[in-house]
Amino acid sequence: MEESRYHIRLEIFEGPLDLLYHLIQKNEVDIYDIPIARIADQYLEYIELLKSMNVDLAGDFLVMAATLLHIKSRMLLPRHEEDEQEEDPRMEIVRPLSEYIQIKEAADRMAARPVLGESVFAREPEPAPDFSEEDALISVGLFELIDAFAKILQKSSKDDLMKVSAETVSVRERITQIHDLLEQKQTVTFEELFEQNPTRGELVVTFLAILEMVKLALVRIAQHIQSGVMRIFYA
Repeated sequence: MEESRYHIRLEIFEGPLDLLYHLIQKNEVDIYDIPIARIADQYLEYIELLKSMNVDLAGDFLVMAATLLHIKSRMLLPRHEEDEQEEDPRMEIVRPLSEYIQIKEAADRMAARPVLGESVFAREPEPAPDFSEEDALISVGLFELIDAFAKILQKSSKDDLMKVSAETVSVRERITQIHDLLEQKQTVTFEELFEQNPTRGELVVTFLAILEMVKLALVRIAQHIQSGVMRIFYA
């Protein structure tokens, strides 16, 4: 199967701090009071899922995994009175994460402003009227896509995931199929692309094809605010 040889590098992936920030938002926790055991376990689940798809993990993702496990082990040790003056082990990730969030939010604000010329930005216009509930969409980040794909894997029965297909398509062929489908329908839901892909190999090929199309700016993905349904559109 070609997907066993297909490697997608983390060029379209943000760094480990972005994954950490995503998990903190997902769990709705304070960055200054991180439940380190839960976050570390979820981080490792992401790493294992990416490895199972033959994603080439950058070294800094693995370094962060080791750091989280080290902090988790330190947090599990009994604390003595003489240890009360020691710094919270979690500060090892809180400081860089806090700096990262500040830089990311500033960059997002700047990117949202229209450019008039080199290093010159327009004044922010008056807020646009809100969309109706039917049309309200938000863009989807990479880790939201991974969450959605993980749910699809969980929904698939073990029997389906163990099936072997002699007609498994390549990532390139799947991109062509998705392109043809969008030509016909203009837009499809994220889950719709996996309805005819029961084996694990086919599910992975479809997901890698979607990631590659996002990377090449062939498609954009948005999520309905009220229903949570993800839709794929031509970029």
